[in-house]
Amino acid sequence: MDPLAPLLDLADVAPAFASARESVDAAHRHRALRRHGGQVAAEASLRAAVASAALEGSAYDLEEVRGGTVTDPVVQGALRVAESLGGLVDLWPRAPRQVLAKLHVLAARGVVHDHDLGRLASGAERIDALAGLVAGNETTPPMLLAAIVHAELLTLRPFAGPAGVVARAAARLTLIGRGFDPRGLVAVERGHLTREPEYVGSAGAYATGTQDGVRSWLRHYAAAITAGAEEITVIGDGVLAEA
Repeated sequence: MDPLAPLLDLADVAPAFASARESVDAAHRHRALRRHGGQVAAEASLRAAVASAALEGSAYDLEEVRGGTVTDPVVQGALRVAESLGGLVDLWPRAPRQVLAKLHVLAARGVVHDHDLGRLASGAERIDALAGLVAGNETTPPMLLAAIVHAELLTLRPFAGPAGVVARAAARLTLIGRGFDPRGLVAVERGHLTREPEYVGSAGAYATGTQDGVRSWLRHYAAAITAGAEEITVIGDGVLAEA
């Protein structure tokens, strides 16, 4: 039995998830992806990394980051994390704790002391429970599992420094690895950033452990997925305009 299945029975959650899924499916049919899929994926990855860093308090103009002039270690860490995801997809469901440690090493280098890289600062028992939920889980719908992975890691902040970058990357790995977004095109982080007050508020609500709090987070997550899907269209249209 899927232990997370009852969450889909919370008011308005299942319809919100279904609508988000439709938005992603539609975006995945954008004609730019036929010949320029790699270019779209690279741009989505860049935008996701810049947004993730901004959510961690390191906000910079996208073009400045693209131009290589931003040396902020949180931004550089987010970029390293984004570049690493393709190589971690297969390992994530087999060794989630190992992957989380690796993500932290990439995200936090230059931000925290080298001794703390990849080392849990808190929440070991709950991280074990989360790892057990991720490992080999082919039952929980991908979007639901990604949402819970993300929220749990935000709540625990188990690593020193930019733990939010790790949380968002782990959720992205879940979406990619479970086939929801196999090419890594959905910049969910952009969705979180464009709705940042809601993102922060719903994450805090989730941390209370109440049904209403969890419902608030799941509805936000569906909205962020939808916004990430819309970003595919924006990127794709831009690519075609330059082709």
